[in-house]
Amino acid sequence: MDFNDTKQEAEFRQQARQWLEENITEFKEEYTFESNLSWAEPEAGELAKAWQKRKFEGGWGCLTWPKALGGREVSLMEATIFAQEEAKVTPLAGIYGVTMGMAVPTIMTHGTEEQCKKFLPTIANGERLWCQLFSEPAAGSDLAGIKTKAVKDGDDWIINGQKVWTTFAHFSDWAILVVRTDPTVAKHKGLTYFVVDMKSPGVEVRPIKQASGESEFNEVFLTDVRIPDSQRLDAVGKGWNVAMTTLMNERVAVGGAFSYNVEEILDVARNTPLGEGRAIDDSGVRQSIADWYVKSAGLKNIRLRQLSTLSKGGVPGPEASVSKLVLGVGRQDLAAMSLDILDMAGVLAEDDAMGWGNYDFFRTIGNRLEGGTDEILRNIISERVLGLPAEIRVDKGIPFNEVPSGL
Repeated sequence: MDFNDTKQEAEFRQQARQWLEENITEFKEEYTFESNLSWAEPEAGELAKAWQKRKFEGGWGCLTWPKALGGREVSLMEATIFAQEEAKVTPLAGIYGVTMGMAVPTIMTHGTEEQCKKFLPTIANGERLWCQLFSEPAAGSDLAGIKTKAVKDGDDWIINGQKVWTTFAHFSDWAILVVRTDPTVAKHKGLTYFVVDMKSPGVEVRPIKQASGESEFNEVFLTDVRIPDSQRLDAVGKGWNVAMTTLMNERVAVGGAFSYNVEEILDVARNTPLGEGRAIDDSGVRQSIADWYVKSAGLKNIRLRQLSTLSKGGVPGPEASVSKLVLGVGRQDLAAMSLDILDMAGVLAEDDAMGWGNYDFFRTIGNRLEGGTDEILRNIISERVLGLPAEIRVDKGIPFNEVPSGL
C-alpha cells in the first residue's frame, strides 16, 4: 500500500498547514493562555469554542459536512489531513471530541431535518459544546442497564436519575442522553434517546476529583428535568440503536485521539541517564519501545482501514474496538515505563502534555475505561471479529423490572 499523499492531498495539506500557521499565531495573540492549561478548566472550553469559531469562519470548521449545514463536503481523507496538521499546532480540537465525534454523527444519522438545522449550526460556529450522558453508577460497561427514567407528560418528558463519568459536563452547553422509558420490556428495548440543554432546571453537575489532580469527569444529577418531545432522536424505544451509532463513533474518536507513534517515549529514553549511559542504551528499554513500535504500526493500518470504510460511506465497525483496546493498554504501559525510566524525576514532574510524568500515568487509566472498557471490547472482538460463541447473558429477554439488581 502507498501511504503517501496524492498530488491533490499534498496540495490540500499545504493549504491547511499555511492557514493553521497563520491563524494559530493570531489566535494566541488574541487569547493569552498558559501552554499547559488543563482541559478540565472552563477556560479551556471557551478557548475551544473560540478556535472552532475561527475555523468555521475560515472555512475549515466542518470539512466533511454538507454545504447546506455549513460544511465543505471534502473527502474524509482530506479532513484527516487537516486534523493531523491541526494537532501539530494546538490540542484545542480535542475538547470538541465528544461534540464532533459523537453528538454530530448521531444527530446527522438519526435526527430529523428540522433537528439538524436547529442543533448543527450552533456546533459548527463554536457557540455550543456537547457532552455525553450515558454511564451511571450501576450501568457503565452494561449501558443497557441504565435506570435513569423518562415519563411522558403531555408533549414533554420528565427525567429523573443520575449519570457519571461525564467528560466536560461542567462547561458543556448541551448533551446527548439515553434514558429508560419502558421498564416492562427487555433492557435493550426500553431505551429512548434525547438531546438536552445542560442549563435546564433540575440539571446539577458535580465535578469528580481524579487521581491525576484534574476534574475532567463529572457526576450529573437529573431531577424532574422537563424535555420536550421535539428533542427526542428517533422513535420511542429505539434508544439502543441510536446509542450504538454514538458508541461506534466514540471508539473511532477515542482510538484516534492520541498519538500512535513512539517519539515521545524515545525522547524520554534518549535524554534520561540510566546506569552508566542513557536509558536508550539499555536493552530492556529498547525491547519495550520496539514492542510498542510494532503495535503502533498495526494501529496505524487499522486506522487506515477505518478511514477507507468511512470514506466509502460505511459505518465504523468492530475494528474500532481493536484499535481502542490496544491503544488504551499500550498508553498505560508506556506511562509506567516512562516513570520507571525517570524515577523520582517522573514522580515529581509538573503537568506537561505528553511529558510522560506522573500526570500521564494517572490519566492513562481513564483511556482503558472511556469509549468502552477492556472487557467489553474483548467481548466485541471475540464475538463480532473472531466469531466465537457469545457470552452467556442470563437477563436476555427478561423484562427490565424483573431482572435481579442486588439493590
